[in-house]
Amino acid sequence: MKVGFVQFSPSFGKIDENIEKALSLIDESAAELIVLPELFNTGYLFISEKETHKLAEEVPSGKTTKALIGIARRKKINIVAGLAEQDRGNLYNSAVLVTPHGFGGVYRKVHLFNEEKIWFKTGGEGFKVFDIGICKIGIMICFDWFFPESARLLALMGADVICHPANLVLPYCQDAMVTRCLENRVHIVTANRTGIDRRGDKMWRYTGKSQITTADARILYRAGAKKDEAGSAEIDLQSARNKRINKLNDLFADRRTEHYGQLIKG
Repeated sequence: MKVGFVQFSPSFGKIDENIEKALSLIDESAAELIVLPELFNTGYLFISEKETHKLAEEVPSGKTTKALIGIARRKKINIVAGLAEQDRGNLYNSAVLVTPHGFGGVYRKVHLFNEEKIWFKTGGEGFKVFDIGICKIGIMICFDWFFPESARLLALMGADVICHPANLVLPYCQDAMVTRCLENRVHIVTANRTGIDRRGDKMWRYTGKSQITTADARILYRAGAKKDEAGSAEIDLQSARNKRINKLNDLFADRRTEHYGQLIKG
């Protein structure tokens, strides 16, 4: 299966412009599954509740999801994309899945980073795995990666590929994905943004380097830190379904969950 990402620098608040840029990059890709960055349609650096409400959209009836559904149907592809979602007055940092058949589902970010806690509500439905036919995909968003339980749970739920929309500012994630893939035998596509957000007295610099990492911990493709890019690579889905380490060890079967209770107690 060919998977890919779209990497670019969204302009804050310019939804139409950001959608147009993303669709143009998607059109360049031959991947069957494409991941876009976190909050690709709005930009990241919100500074008021009023503007967060103004820019967030309903799913799947909002213009962003409709535009993604249109290109997914035309190209017969699957897309996972991060956006600001509004649902009955609640705001979420979300990611939508669209398929050649239409809207596939939504995941709402569980682990909110920094001031996201001010503007967004924590996703209460937990992690999800979606069957897109050729494989099963899980979704986590940006800071979710920092918690190893996120990828482990998605792998235990049957994900072959984890789609990871991101707006990374810390320098660790790309290297850490090697470990996440190794410890779960799952493929991960991290779609990061580039550029700098400056709003008022606040500034974020994003790291780019979107990445495709395999279930056997190889980095198949890593983008540059600054350029717009639609990257892709072929992955072997079967390698994510074999959890054996050797003749006597199985990654999941050998877990001793009776000793892990303290993980839940905190």
